[in-house]
Amino acid sequence: MLVRVTLVDINPKMVEAWRSTFEANPEVEIVKGSMLEQPVSAWVSPTNARGSMDGGLDAVIKRHLGPGIESNLQAQIIRKYGMLNLPVGHAVAVPTGQVQPRYLISTPTMVGSSEDISDSMNVALACAAAFQAVHMQNAAEPGSVRSVALPGLGANTGQVPVEICADLMWTAYNLFREREFDDFGAMRVALQDILGDLGPMGTVGKSSASGGVPKKAKPAPAVSTAPSEPAPKKNDEDFDDFG
Repeated sequence: MLVRVTLVDINPKMVEAWRSTFEANPEVEIVKGSMLEQPVSAWVSPTNARGSMDGGLDAVIKRHLGPGIESNLQAQIIRKYGMLNLPVGHAVAVPTGQVQPRYLISTPTMVGSSEDISDSMNVALACAAAFQAVHMQNAAEPGSVRSVALPGLGANTGQVPVEICADLMWTAYNLFREREFDDFGAMRVALQDILGDLGPMGTVGKSSASGGVPKKAKPAPAVSTAPSEPAPKKNDEDFDDFG
């Protein structure tokens, strides 16, 4: 089924990078604003492996939805993984008990807190995992997620330059649009076919030896596999993003 995708952030640099990168994808709505104002089925929040919602966008969402959302998230991580450890490249959809959003999708961009993930493919893994969680939720309950909103992943605490963040999220979006997978392992294999080495499971995944963030082919919206040299690091601030 078609799922409406909204990219939302209060950081104008992130929004500008998305508008440039997604210029051939008019079906994607790009908004400068707050996640709390998005009337969608699911909000995506970057977090860490422990599901702690104590900073950035996570804390904003917890204040809005109530403290029970964090305990429900952590209980679901333990139920699915046997311990409080949600690996990068995995995500969980937690019911909120509200009409909008019906679900909070938690996807870690890092293992701990305040890690520099700028030399990794974690943004692509986290974004693809969030979209995979949408597919899996809709497979379990058809039509339960018809729209989803995502912030800039890793562009604040993770220190990922907004241009690279936008490119990696674009790659994950196109994988979501073109393919569905049975589980996160199959999704990871497909993403690795595009980006190269994603690093070991459950750690900050270093980028491949070529330093490759894929160069986006314009204007065609198909996923490109051609690597390019990484952009220089910039200290962009994204106050709507914990991870």
